[in-house]
Amino acid sequence: MRKLLNVELERKSVSEFKGATKTPVIIVLDNVRSLNNVGSVFRTADAFLVESVYLCGITGCPPNKEIQKTALGSTESVSWKYFKTTLDAVNDLKENNFNVYAIEQAESAIMLNNFMPGKRQKLAVIFGNEVKGVQQEVIDACTDVIEIPQVGTKHSLNIAVSVGIVMWDLFQKVV
Repeated sequence: MRKLLNVELERKSVSEFKGATKTPVIIVLDNVRSLNNVGSVFRTADAFLVESVYLCGITGCPPNKEIQKTALGSTESVSWKYFKTTLDAVNDLKENNFNVYAIEQAESAIMLNNFMPGKRQKLAVIFGNEVKGVQQEVIDACTDVIEIPQVGTKHSLNIAVSVGIVMWDLFQKVV
């Protein structure tokens, strides 16, 4: 088995990416502090042809060299918007007929493996602050909550890891 060269991967150019049919998912970052996490989220969004990334509150925005360090140019391909508050983003999404889900540990949350959206369903998934998670007022405004099943000793995953897990799962289900 031979490792493929980058030129053999047949990846899209930025203009091809912008013109491609997107995965009908918007990733929302609720006050994410780490610029490295923000950059990693952009890279994951690029990998799965995500419609857009919404950056809210204190979440850093491109252009920023710390974001670029992990984004590796994906801030040029992936569409993004900034909102002063995450609730502003949720209201915008609902006005545009998106079902909005917080990714969080909550009472009666739907386990990710049991979450079954329809094909091409318009979804937004909200990921919270590295310490405090998704704000309760944001959870209250969501359609529902999705939880990533975990069985170890720690209470959470890194946000960039969580985005990767959720987007891989949703990509399988909505495309």
